Amino acid sequence: MEVYKKNPEVRWADLDPNFHMLHSRYYDLGAYVRMCFLTEHELTPAVMMEHNLGPVLFREECIFKREIKFGDRVEINLEMCKSRKDGSRWSMQHHITINENTLAAVITVDGAWINTQRRRLATPPDFFAEVFNKIPRSANFEWQ
Repeated sequence: MEVYKKNPEVRWADLDPNFHMLHSRYYDLGAYVRMCFLTEHELTPAVMMEHNLGPVLFREECIFKREIKFGDRVEINLEMCKSRKDGSRWSMQHHITINENTLAAVITVDGAWINTQRRRLATPPDFFAEVFNKIPRSANFEWQ
């Protein structure tokens, strides 16, 4: 798979008093795209619950380039930047473009898996790593 992307709509509720998208909505879009990818590859919230594992973020950063307004056509991608081979730690990035060619933001997240019962970081089962290996890799991808 070369590219994974979604085209969410900008809703009126996504706007702030300046009539551009709320800063927190950018992060919501990133989480939405990550969960869409995992779910489409059968790593659903139910599967995560069954294994008592959930994703946890250590860092989430957004660099805002252009404002997003109501009516803009939005596209957001997903790329893996870094990963351990067992999928236990990873870094992903999203590029949000508007109106087909304007970069609006870049979101970078660093994360891992947490055992939801023990509340400790965990190495996921092989199936989780297999799904993560299907995430398109950035041009500068590196194994950790």
